[in-house]
Amino acid sequence: MKGVILAGGLGSRLHPLTKVTNKHLLPVYEKPMVYYPIECLVNAGIEDILLVTGGNSAGDFLRLLENGTDFGLKRIHYAYQRGEGGIAAALKLAEDFAGGEKICVVLGDNIIEKNIRKAAEDFEAQEKGAKILLKEVEDPHRFGVATIQDGKVLEIEEKPKDPKTNLAVIGIYMYDPQVFEFIEELKPSKRGELEITDVNNAYIRQGTMSYEVLDGWWTDAGTFDSLLRANEMVANGGANKMDD
Repeated sequence: MKGVILAGGLGSRLHPLTKVTNKHLLPVYEKPMVYYPIECLVNAGIEDILLVTGGNSAGDFLRLLENGTDFGLKRIHYAYQRGEGGIAAALKLAEDFAGGEKICVVLGDNIIEKNIRKAAEDFEAQEKGAKILLKEVEDPHRFGVATIQDGKVLEIEEKPKDPKTNLAVIGIYMYDPQVFEFIEELKPSKRGELEITDVNNAYIRQGTMSYEVLDGWWTDAGTFDSLLRANEMVANGGANKMDD
């Protein structure tokens, strides 16, 4: 399985910090934010990784990460996203890189306490379809929210005003090659973007979506409050821990 990190976007919720740099280059405790999703993939045994970014700071990723040797990688692949188009549009740029293999996608501002190795291994053994990771949160209206019944995902609502559950779909997704067919069929949402929730719901309708509730804490770092929370969590206990 190959890994894809999505690290584009304008980071407008973090202005003025992001007026001069990409959000994913901001520090989270002692490391740049983008280090954490890379470590997440490496800890899952994934060593073939593509980073998708854009904007005026794209070259800074190359200067920072180089070939990925600091993470034990032989190389990191890079793709450039022009403009804005949503998570699914950014993922579309990974189609050639995926080469018909399964992929694990991590949003560049997602940080977890532990690891996803078991989830990745389970998905490798899954015949087809997709897998999402869920986490109970206090503010589900900020995220895609999953409804679960009898061990199956019934639906995902994107940023609902009145969430049916508090199970947020975190920014770690696993897909088979059909994901690119689903993206091709998408139409822009009211926000003018290709929504990853629409991709996930396509797998749900197909009956091939599995899920796992993440062990340990998780946070994004896309707002001032969540960036502060991420710094505090990492400082107090570390991130991307491997099992004892």
